[in-house]
Amino acid sequence: MNNYAEWAWQMETISITEAREHLADLGNRVSLRGERLVVERRGKNLFALVPMEDLELLDRLEDKLDLDAMKAAKGKPQEPWAQVKKAMRL
Repeated sequence: MNNYAEWAWQMETISITEAREHLADLGNRVSLRGERLVVERRGKNLFALVPMEDLELLDRLEDKLDLDAMKAAKGKPQEPWAQVKKAMRL
């Protein structure tokens, strides 16, 4: 898939009310069958229920992106902390 929107439309979408009423059953569908579910309220996606394996993969991908960014920044001049704080209005 090229982006999240293409991937998300293939997942089942359920209302927040249905999720609240059937959380245990939905948990089984996600954990035992590997289903991915999007929970929405008034047509707006709020969050997704995904298997732990998906979450662990996401964590590993984020770690890799962070490591790649650190490697790319290695050796580049760094800004003084005072300048960073000023730019971030801290």
